This record gives sequence, C-alpha cells and structure tokens, in this order.
Amino acid sequence: MSFTETSTVQGRKRTEKGDLSLRKPGRMRWQYAGGQLYISDGKFIYAYYPNEKRAEQMPMKEADDMRAPLAFLLGRLNFADDFKQFVARPDGDKTLIAATPKSDKMPYSEVSFLVSSDSVIHWLQVKGQDGSILEFTFENEKKNPPLADSNFKFAPPPGVEFVKSGQQ
Repeated sequence: MSFTETSTVQGRKRTEKGDLSLRKPGRMRWQYAGGQLYISDGKFIYAYYPNEKRAEQMPMKEADDMRAPLAFLLGRLNFADDFKQFVARPDGDKTLIAATPKSDKMPYSEVSFLVSSDSVIHWLQVKGQDGSILEFTFENEKKNPPLADSNFKFAPPPGVEFVKSGQQ
C-alpha cells in the first residue's frame, strides 16, 4: 500500500510519502520516496538513512515500546493487554477507534485509527507524551500480495556506517 506520513513536532509539520509492505509475523518494509528505508525481519528493525550514509540495527524487543502503535498493523497488539480503554465510534461506513495505553511510561498518550468493515486501516494517528503527532494515511491496499522474502532482509550498501543497537 502507499502511505502519507505527517509528523508534527513542536509546531513544525513535515509530510513524507512512500510504500509499505507488511507480512506476518512481524515483517514490515517502509520505503520512503526520499530514500529512507525501515525494515523489520521479525527479529530486528533496520533503519537506513541514505543522506547520512548510515544504517542502524535494533532488536525488535527494544523497539516494541517505541513502535507499539504500529504493531497492530501486523496483528501484534492485544487491546486488552496494552490499553486501559478504547472507544469505537461509527464514522460513515468506517469505524474510528481511539485507545489510551495502560502505562503512562509509554512514549505515546493515545492511538487512533480509522478502519472499514473489511478490516482495511485507512488512517492512523499516534499522539506522543511530548505533544508530538504522527499521522499516517494508507491507500491502495492489496491484501496478501506475493512478496519476496528479500523485501524483509537488509544488507547495508557499501560505504555505509552500520551501527547495532547500543554501539556507537
């Protein structure tokens, strides 16, 4: 599917576009039009910043708290376990769901998303404890397309600094 990401931090708004591929269990590929790339192979999350000639690897377990609002895209969230309350409200032919986390130690204060009756997520918003807002709009979803395993593997290009979590 294609996505538009809008982030608002300290009143500054930035919008980026790209393509997203998802595959259970735990595999994601976020390819941004500007070249940034985020890949999850189910064990690690890799971030590649071509303008900085830098790539990072982080164990998925370390990234779960940070990326939990996106985990439901992969069916990895259990609302009863992760959120203290959630509200579902009809919005035309879709349903708007807003949820607050059980722990105030999470980096976000609320997660909201708009889903249609065929389980397609059209919009997602994550409000940060710091007042930031991360918003995604999803379009052109194709369910269960054939995806090569190589889409979810990362090898740093030659000449790129590669840092594993906890190392500098």
